Parts: sequence; structure tokens; C-alpha cells
Amino acid sequence: MKLSLPARRLHLKKNQRLMIELVLSKIKVDETRNEQVIILREKQGSRFLPVVIGMPEVNAIKLKLSGVVPPRPLAHDLMVQIIEKLGARLIRITIDKLEQQTFYAKLVLKREGGGEEITVDARPSDSVALALRTGAPIFASEDVVSLAGVQEI
Repeated sequence: MKLSLPARRLHLKKNQRLMIELVLSKIKVDETRNEQVIILREKQGSRFLPVVIGMPEVNAIKLKLSGVVPPRPLAHDLMVQIIEKLGARLIRITIDKLEQQTFYAKLVLKREGGGEEITVDARPSDSVALALRTGAPIFASEDVVSLAGVQEI
């Protein structure tokens, strides 16, 4: 039995922006518009955050969700292995900026034994694919959710 943890809201130390925890709700593929969208939902709330992503990333996310393990590591599996071999772990991803209809995300890593958090610029699609592989939580800034979030999908 899997226990559902309460949703988290956190303030990042740097600029104290409120971050809202999200979960992957669904994947939509619109073949007429040649568009793939991941729908992230507030873990505790009613807003959705739709993010357009590429087909390779949709396939990587679907593969992980299906439980299929490829015979050789794919790109996101390889990234997880590299992070682990370097003695770090993905502690969260943040979608923290929306500029000219482009979302920006960060991977937040921490080395074994503590120390400073390591932040790496990344696309939201790759970030979500990695979060699903590691169990890391997905966060978005309240600013981003307020700007791009919707009440219904």
C-alpha cells in the first residue's frame, strides 16, 4: 500500500518565493496540432499546469509510467545513473520561470553527506522525466502557476 504524503509548500532561501508541489496528472497528445502536453496538477489544490513538450520526452515519461525497463539505459536513465555514481541525488525539481511562452526548470541535487545544494538549469520535460525516475518531488513557483495555471483541463 502506497501512502500519500501531504502536499508541500516551500520557500526557497534565495528569494523566498513560494513553491507549490505538483504531480503528473496526465499526458495529452494532440495529433492535429502536432503537440504533446504534460498536465501537472497541484498536489493540494485545483489548478493544473499544462506544459508543451517534445515527443521523445513524452515517450520517455510514458515508458517509465508503463514500468517497461529497456535492455539498455535511455538518456534519462543514464542521467540518473551519472548523478548517483557522482554521489548525489535529485532532491526536487522546480519550474520557476515562464518567459515568452517558454517554461524554465531547475534540477536541485544534493551530494551524499550533505553540503550545498547544486542547481542545474534544465527543461521541464527532462526534469519531470528525471523526477519520475527518482521519486523527487516536482515544484513550480506560485508566480508560474498563477500565470500559466488553469482550473480545468
